[in-house]
Amino acid sequence: MKRPRKPVSIAQDPKITLKKIGAKLKKIRKERGYHNGDDFAYDNEINRSQYGKYEAGAQDMRISSLLKTINSLGMTIEEFFSDGLD
Repeated sequence: MKRPRKPVSIAQDPKITLKKIGAKLKKIRKERGYHNGDDFAYDNEINRSQYGKYEAGAQDMRISSLLKTINSLGMTIEEFFSDGLD
């Protein structure tokens, strides 16, 4: 007999979370001196149009793409998520 699943205490809407991740990427990119997302993407060998979609929260990201982007910002994934997404 299967045990009932424990309810998740915090519901997270993936669309809202993607937008928050995108906003944080954009904020940090600007803090790093890149006022243009295209320049950042080009300098870090990230597809320019995809990166724009990531910042807008309009495109789902693979974990490998998120890690590459975070590393390009000079951060670890732990640092990126350490203070939340708001």
